[in-house]
Amino acid sequence: MALEIRPNCEYCDKDLPPASIQARICSYECTFCAACADGVLHNVCPNCGGGFVPRPIRPVTEWRPGLSIVKRPPSAKRIHLSYSIDDIKAHAARIKDIPPEKR
Repeated sequence: MALEIRPNCEYCDKDLPPASIQARICSYECTFCAACADGVLHNVCPNCGGGFVPRPIRPVTEWRPGLSIVKRPPSAKRIHLSYSIDDIKAHAARIKDIPPEKR
């Protein structure tokens, strides 16, 4: 199954097109821009508590049959957080000093 490639940062709603090198995801595909993932969230996903990695870029060119952004388009559904800013800050502060692999 291919990644959804979500179109926006769930925190600040910045557009994150499929080829964006600023997109970060957690293991559940929660999607944030690099500025929010690092500067605001301190590498703590506000949903699951995991860490972030750069989101892969889906190829534009169909190098193999059926595998390209045209054949498997990214999601157009914008996702937004369901937690308050204060709750997110408290959540990140509570676990930001624990490395993601030990959370």
